[in-house]
Amino acid sequence: MISIKRFLERNAEELFRVVLNAYLSVLRAVGESGVQACPPVGNTLRQNLLHLQAALSGEATPDVLQETGEKVEAELAQWGSAAAEYLKSRAGDVKELMLILASTADLTMERDQRYSRQFQKFTGRLQTMVDLHDLAMIRSSLVQSAIDLKACTEAMAEESREASARLRRDLNVYKARLEDAERLAVLDPLTGLDNRRRVESSIEHRIGQKKAFSVLLLDLNGFKKLNDTFGHMAADEILKQFSTELKAGFRSTDVVGRWGGDEFIVILDAGLQTAVAHIDRISRWVFGDYTIKVGDTRRKVAVSAAIGAAEWRPGDSLRMLLDRADAAMYNHKRARTNAGNSGP
Repeated sequence: MISIKRFLERNAEELFRVVLNAYLSVLRAVGESGVQACPPVGNTLRQNLLHLQAALSGEATPDVLQETGEKVEAELAQWGSAAAEYLKSRAGDVKELMLILASTADLTMERDQRYSRQFQKFTGRLQTMVDLHDLAMIRSSLVQSAIDLKACTEAMAEESREASARLRRDLNVYKARLEDAERLAVLDPLTGLDNRRRVESSIEHRIGQKKAFSVLLLDLNGFKKLNDTFGHMAADEILKQFSTELKAGFRSTDVVGRWGGDEFIVILDAGLQTAVAHIDRISRWVFGDYTIKVGDTRRKVAVSAAIGAAEWRPGDSLRMLLDRADAAMYNHKRARTNAGNSGP
């Protein structure tokens, strides 16, 4: 026991780093699992865990680790509630659709039975004509039967049209709700930009087409300090304002998404030269002072980001492309830090 204690004392820092790295890996794995288990709400969990992971990587102490653990527990609880609510709503939609179809089937069966009874009456009336000898009475009965039969078939056709129209209306409403749900499932709930799942799908689609395209990765500078100084609400407001400005700086055909936490991504259907030109444009038009509300006052906050660009090359996988963009982004961030530039 004494030797173990001495070993732990001599290697405490190294053991802490090992535990920390394992914990960071677990956070990443939990986020990915949350997306796989329930994509519409899992993306938010992954983004929040990535934000906690980034914060923990920058400032790791036992106290910070414990505080992060409490935040992770809260995120998982919130994700569990959101996932349960989402699955409950999806089950409710399916139940509603089944009720619509069942109701339509019941109405159809009721209609068919009602008209079946009327047809049976017509058949019985025709059978009684066999015993009639008065031709005038037979003729009168046939005419009345024809009139009744025509009215019956017309009413039956009209009810069928109304039932079909009603069913189409109900199904169109349900279809619209599904389309809304699918649209929301690929959007970041805070910023309204494409979420990570949608961005990855867009990149894979372009790789499949084998056409030239580039990506820009952006990581906001000093965002943790802004978060700690002004609070989560103000930080969220910065993210929303920055997202709006970033989206406005690109074409409608370009993909602008929130990659996670304070990271953003842009996909351009163009080569690296065009992508690099956009970096200067972002620096001039998107970076700068943003106004946020802090309590009863309004504050101006300087917002900028490190940016990395990479062009897809034949044979590149999604991961290879993003790794190059990520490396370029962190080179930009290190260069900025070394230069001591704290402005936008």
